[in-house]
Formats: sequence, C-alpha cells, structure tokens
Amino acid sequence: MDSLTYYTEEYPPFNFNQNGQVTGISVDLLKQAAQVAGVQLPSDHIVLQPWARSYRSTILRPDSVLFSTTRTQHREDLFHWVGPIDDIKVTIIARKDSQIKIAEPLEMASYRIGVIRDDVGEQMLLQFGVPRESMQEAGYVSVLAEQLLKKRIDLIAYDERAAQWWIKQAGYNVNEFETVYVLKEGLLYYAFNKNVNQSLLNDLQKGIDTIKNTTDEDGVNRYQAILNKYR
Repeated sequence: MDSLTYYTEEYPPFNFNQNGQVTGISVDLLKQAAQVAGVQLPSDHIVLQPWARSYRSTILRPDSVLFSTTRTQHREDLFHWVGPIDDIKVTIIARKDSQIKIAEPLEMASYRIGVIRDDVGEQMLLQFGVPRESMQEAGYVSVLAEQLLKKRIDLIAYDERAAQWWIKQAGYNVNEFETVYVLKEGLLYYAFNKNVNQSLLNDLQKGIDTIKNTTDEDGVNRYQAILNKYR
C-alpha cells in the first residue's frame, strides 16, 4: 500500500491543499484505513495535480490510485474500486438571474457549459448526447465560477457541494447561483489501476470498513468524526 502513488486534485472538502499539506475527508480516511492495515502512508505519496493529469496517470501507471473518483458505468472497467468515501450529487449550476430552466439534458446543447476536463460532469454530458462543442474546459472550478458570473458561459457541470465551496473561496456569493438540473447522484471511491495487487485492495477496504464501524475515544463513530472535521 505504501508503494503506491495516490493522485488527487483540489476537490474540497474531500481533497485539497491547506498550508502546503494535502488534506480533506478522503485523505484522512485513506491514512486512517492504511494505519488499520498496519501501513504508515507517507504524505509525499499523495500527489495533488489537475484532475485530467491525475486521471491519465492512474490509467497509465501500474502502481497508482486516483481519488476522489465518482464510480460510473463509463469508468467501471477502467479501475478497481475501494470505498465508498461519501456520496456525490453532480449538478448543472446557473446564475439565478439567468432564469435558465432545464427539463432534459439535450436542452443544454444550446448553452455554453463550463466543465473540468475528464471530470464526471463532462463525461455525463457526453453520455447524455450533449455535443462537446457546447462545452468549455477549465482546470479549476473557481475559473468556471468567474466565467459564469461574467456571462462568458451559461452553466457549470460539477459536484454541487464542491462547487459551492469553490465559489465561496473565490469570494463570490453562493446565493447568486442555483442548481437547475441533477446529472447524477452517486458515490465517491478510491480508483486503483487495474494492475494493483488485489490483496492491497482488500487490505484498504477492510481498513475503511473498520473505520466506518468503530468509535474513537470519545465514543464518536470514527468515520463520522472525519466528516465532522470538514463540515
């Protein structure tokens, strides 16, 4: 487990940079689950970089892991899965003053949609038949939020909770935005390269299950304590 490289992105509250350290719900759960398995996971084995680069690195590198990753039908056979970490709601977000209403996915084809390359939002749009020409890619959600406010794009496709966090961090008012369509409700996982030894997957899964089913010294469920730390 400590021989693997764990790729992630700025995706708060699950994984993000805080004072030079990668932290978040997924990072804490990963490290604690590794400890349960008897492994001390070095912090320098967790690499924070843009999502598209992390996604490709995990597919191409045998000893690699990607998180936090939404488990979808499109991705199912690309990785081995350990988790879940938490739930997710991938949504379409608009400015409230735009008064955009979406009844079905293909209606979005007439709008400019901001996406993160290889993110589940982009993949879901493509799956629903929305043409790529309608999408505008960016590396960070804060950039998309700025473009949305400046009316350079009409919509953002991203996880609702993480998008709200980014909007706040960028100094914008969350109340200026609203969810106009839900693309997918699902679960976040650790996604392993298909060549990773199954015994490592089993060990981490057992560690996660243990965290979710035991309490800390204060009598609080250990998994809930991690969630509470970031909410």
